[in-house]
Amino acid sequence: MTILNHIQHIREGIQEGRFTSEAAVSQGIILPTLQQLGWPVFDISIVIPEFSIEGRRVDYALCHPSDKPYLFIEVKKIGFTAGADRQLFEYAFHLGVPMAILTDGQEWSFYLPGEQGRYDERRVYKIDLLERDIPEAASRLKRYAGYENICSGEALKSARSDYQDIAKERIIETHIPKAWESLLNDQESLLLEMLAEKTEDLCGYRPSLDLCSRYIDTQSKNHKISEPSEPRSKRRGATGKTKVQPKIDNTPFNLVFKGEKIQCNSAVETMTRLFRLLYEEDSKLFERFISRKHGRKRRYLAKEKIDLYPGRKDLVEQFSTEVAQGWWLGTNYSRKNIQDIINLALEVAGPQLRDMIQARVI
Repeated sequence: MTILNHIQHIREGIQEGRFTSEAAVSQGIILPTLQQLGWPVFDISIVIPEFSIEGRRVDYALCHPSDKPYLFIEVKKIGFTAGADRQLFEYAFHLGVPMAILTDGQEWSFYLPGEQGRYDERRVYKIDLLERDIPEAASRLKRYAGYENICSGEALKSARSDYQDIAKERIIETHIPKAWESLLNDQESLLLEMLAEKTEDLCGYRPSLDLCSRYIDTQSKNHKISEPSEPRSKRRGATGKTKVQPKIDNTPFNLVFKGEKIQCNSAVETMTRLFRLLYEEDSKLFERFISRKHGRKRRYLAKEKIDLYPGRKDLVEQFSTEVAQGWWLGTNYSRKNIQDIINLALEVAGPQLRDMIQARVI
């Protein structure tokens, strides 16, 4: 198997939710990937698992020469890398290890711990195996972590060159407009919540995230932020013509399961009923679903309600629903977010079950 085929195999496994634990990520993704990169994974003097540092452990120490750590790898469950970089840097600093990788199997972040700046500023490169082109992902893995490149010193040289390259600033500058456009189009929950909170500060009433989502949709199409609408009697310009206001989409939400059409009254109801139907068909599907990457901080589905809205106890009771015994689903999302959650659930469900279902809310 080539490394390109190997990455494709990993992608399929992640999409199907096969890697449900940190151990599964280590055994099913990390070790096979190291082997593809030329590392002698069965030589414990070169690939040392659970490397001990003053009573603490890093998941893997890759050594060159033997028994001398050159690169640390910290492994996390998919979607749970937040905050782990601090721990990894402490390990690397203690032994003067020049390179480090933080990964959940899907995302791979390559660091130079000895450089200056915040933790995130010392990240040389980040790969998302589901988002990045496979040849590019393979090239970067070899560049920074290939066994031959590590032994020759080329990996560290390349990482330092990439870190210092001023072209990175130009890449960032060209992607900022795209990132802003993506925020407007994808409507991350944090952006919608900020708009809702600011609206509430100004007028005392909190709009729904769906209403905020529609407003942002309208503004992104116009490429400008407009003033709040005036009453109909005053909405006249210099020509005396009435300004056209965006229409509210009142399209009914439908769910089709095994050929039977199920009428739903909202996007949230569509999502909730879909999750209950999926669980009835496959009780293990939820375990696979939570193994996928969710939002930046939130979990779409969790066994503990507080995990749906970390640090936001005010949202927990109002915007969570039990879709199966011991399983809670968050509901404080825009229609766009809900469609993304539905799509993710159907992707994890697999082709046979997916063919039985149609569920769209946008």
